[in-house]
Amino acid sequence: MDRKTVICPKAPRPLGQACHAVEAGELIFLSGQVGLDQTTNKLAPGGPAGQVAQCLENIKAILASIGLDLMAVVRTTIFLTDLNDFGPVNAVYAGYFPAEPPAFTCLEVKALPLGASVAVEAIAAKLR
Repeated sequence: MDRKTVICPKAPRPLGQACHAVEAGELIFLSGQVGLDQTTNKLAPGGPAGQVAQCLENIKAILASIGLDLMAVVRTTIFLTDLNDFGPVNAVYAGYFPAEPPAFTCLEVKALPLGASVAVEAIAAKLR
């Protein structure tokens, strides 16, 4: 199986010692994304809903850099610092996956990098 790291120039720099994604055969494992806007290098405005939208835009950019789109996503995990934000976050998330959504897990965590309220990680597959 081939393994290749992915760095996308149209997404914010990965935090820490990471790459944006790793392609392993037909699977793409995306590093967790916080709602960091590449142009401002700050968290997206709009609280958790704005941050999850930015997380998903970052994921879209990373996937586009390897010729894929959100339809390739087969699994996501959303991390929230407050599970009470699930409703607004899920409403935004649903807009990105209106049909045939990926498998999904949502977890509450104590803290996220940069003081973010939301982070999203994903697994995608090269579909035939």
